[in-house]
Amino acid sequence: MFVRRVARFASLLVMALAALPAAGQKSSSVPAVETAGTGAPGQPKGHLVLNGGGGEAEPFWPRIFELAGGKGAAIVILPTASERAETGQEYVEELKVLGATGMRAIELRTREDASRPEFLAAIAAAKVIFFTGGDQSKITAAILGTPAEAAIRKVYDEGGVLAGSSAGLACMSRVMLTGEGDFTVLRGGNVEVKEGLGYVTEAILDQHFVARQRQNRLISVVLEHPELPGIGVDEKTSIWIRPDRTFEVMGDGWVMIFDARKSAVRKSGEGNRKLAADEMVTRILVSGDRFDLKSGTILPRL
Repeated sequence: MFVRRVARFASLLVMALAALPAAGQKSSSVPAVETAGTGAPGQPKGHLVLNGGGGEAEPFWPRIFELAGGKGAAIVILPTASERAETGQEYVEELKVLGATGMRAIELRTREDASRPEFLAAIAAAKVIFFTGGDQSKITAAILGTPAEAAIRKVYDEGGVLAGSSAGLACMSRVMLTGEGDFTVLRGGNVEVKEGLGYVTEAILDQHFVARQRQNRLISVVLEHPELPGIGVDEKTSIWIRPDRTFEVMGDGWVMIFDARKSAVRKSGEGNRKLAADEMVTRILVSGDRFDLKSGTILPRL
């Protein structure tokens, strides 16, 4: 009896040892630990530096120069949103004053322009692509679904900087405010949205926010898209969104965040369009404050 028990124990021990991974191998049941700094597979390496309009207060341009490798970095200015023919060259002159040497404006205004080989070559060589203010719908109308959009996306995916001011901020979210609508009420269908460039998928962006009292229009859109927080960026104020999807506030004003993801949104009134919500979270951030777009939480200041 004793011999049989010993033999049985030895057999089980051999089976257990055979099931263990060999030295230097990982068990398939244990997930591999992601190497620090590598990021998720396929995650873009680029940065977004986005200003709410009204002028770019420091450290907007200094931060862009730093991320791009210096003031000699290739910067492409896209005045697509602007009605003024001189907007692109005005930014070239402004950057000269700041000591930059590698900038150029390209007059990409139409979908035909978005296929011009010389424009595509300039975009491909850029370390920074800057979208000026104006009408964000002009940006998406000219660029979405074109070779220029693909070229811009490649620059961002490979570590370039996409920057913008006013309309250049608004166009970056997937759900894009156009600027059209009645902003005196909180009512469904009252604020026009279109497809944006989609570099910010976790939130809806708005510009000139506190200075022009645009809370009503952003709250209305958030309550119609409660899965997406709204981020309103004031004038002379910027957000710097890193590849890890955290952002830091920079500049003189405020950033307001409206988050209805845990709210009970209600609709009533004529056409079931009157909007209401319980316990919508509101956050007000200033320069140096940090926010995690993925978790929706405030981060410690650095």
